Amino acid sequence: MSEQHKQTLQRQLWNIANSLRGNMGADEFRDYILGFIFYKYLSEKIHLHANKILKEDGLFFEKLDPASAEDAEVLSDVREDCLDTLGYYLEPNELFSALAAKGQQERDNFIIEDLQEILKHIEQSTMGAASEDDFTGLFDDIDLSSNKLGKTAEAKNALIARVLAHLDAIDFQLENTEIDVLGDAYEYLIGQFASGAGKSAGEFYTPQAVSTLLAKIVTHGKDRLKSVYDPTCGSGSLLLRVAREVKTVGHFYGQESNPTTYNLARMNMILHGVHFSQFDIQQDDTLEYPHHKEERFEAVVANPPFSANWSANPLHLTDERFADYGKLAPKGKADFAFVQHMIHQLDDNGTMAVVLPHGVLFRGAAENHIRRFLVENRNYIDAIIGLPKNIFYGTEIPTCILVLKKQRALTGENSDNILFIDSSAYFGKGTNQNYLRDEDIKRIFENYKSRETVDKFAYVAPLTEVEENEFNLNIPRYVDTFEEEAPVDLASLSKQITDLDKDIEQTDAAIAEFCHALSIETPFGVKA
Repeated sequence: MSEQHKQTLQRQLWNIANSLRGNMGADEFRDYILGFIFYKYLSEKIHLHANKILKEDGLFFEKLDPASAEDAEVLSDVREDCLDTLGYYLEPNELFSALAAKGQQERDNFIIEDLQEILKHIEQSTMGAASEDDFTGLFDDIDLSSNKLGKTAEAKNALIARVLAHLDAIDFQLENTEIDVLGDAYEYLIGQFASGAGKSAGEFYTPQAVSTLLAKIVTHGKDRLKSVYDPTCGSGSLLLRVAREVKTVGHFYGQESNPTTYNLARMNMILHGVHFSQFDIQQDDTLEYPHHKEERFEAVVANPPFSANWSANPLHLTDERFADYGKLAPKGKADFAFVQHMIHQLDDNGTMAVVLPHGVLFRGAAENHIRRFLVENRNYIDAIIGLPKNIFYGTEIPTCILVLKKQRALTGENSDNILFIDSSAYFGKGTNQNYLRDEDIKRIFENYKSRETVDKFAYVAPLTEVEENEFNLNIPRYVDTFEEEAPVDLASLSKQITDLDKDIEQTDAAIAEFCHALSIETPFGVKA
């Protein structure tokens, strides 16, 4: 039943987003609809929690009046408990349902200012609390004065009131803890917005199937993780996907440069029930201003922007993340800079998996130097997985997954080889892009676990062979996917051509006969 409710909820939310956005682009409306859904979630969460606290006293949170001295004293205790447990606080008259109801009144139904104040109050309620950093600026991208919502204040108010009314009619079923219904629906919405956002989608979302594969790889052999880290975390979906593959994750860490996406990531964490004390998401340029430089993580995952620009400042050669390599990634291709950063953050017993463009496997100059260092000096590269083309939003270029482990050098496990997998031929075709099917994920992951050479799919390459190839890691050098064409039967082909010539002569004769009967010239090329 909960699975059916999840699918229904996904359709309802997407229909609201599509039907009420008017002339606004789907990606423009994203911040509003996701922000309002998040406000409703916070409201319902605190409503349930407060009523649980008040149950013994026979009180109901929504009926308490902050203006009453007696109720205010009760609410003060509720506020303290909510800040410790949930990390934020809302007054009873600030609940989503109350505001939505006001927006539907015939008179006194202007709610824009109320909504703006409520969102501000949510953030202000955390000031001085342990959750302050996780809520500060959370609603900055919800601009209720934007002309995108309407030309007049009345038009803006009418649109917002309609959205809130539609959302208020939906049951999020937060009391159902068996399945993360709302969290899945939220992820679905983010994915739908990403599919329509074009090139910019890669900034905040990794396709779910790719996230699943990365998550399975970094959690292989473990049912608990002390920590997981994503240096380019986008909406946080990849971090949350890792959590689905294990029983527990102690702590989530991430960094995101885009302020809007950073807010989305924090919302996503909270909405998935991750306690504010369990995640640390920071906003800044990871390569230039890393926020978790002294931390080490058991699992590291990332889908960095492909071949992005970065400073490549020579001062970075004194940075412990890059110093040992002797060279920096090119200024116009930061791919290996992200790899070096991630390796620095990886714990000795950890696994990292990162999505990169194929060029990192064979490009020369500084990239070849770094690639050689990783294989020859560190022996960290465990596996390379080639993915199908056109499976990422906004780009059709072929991509790959690099899997690295520090324990290879420490334990000697598989330390004399690198596994190459070419899964480029295994995918499903969608309307605008390709995607990994469940069977494709299974095929890749099963081979990753077994590390077996499979004809035209996987090859376990000895390091000596990699060295012979001058540390060029281009997958076709190791996995031969060439399919020989069937031999041509020349005698049969000759007969087919002869028979075809006879058919053409007969057709020409029939055309010429019809033309003669009609007293017209035969078409050019037809033999009379």
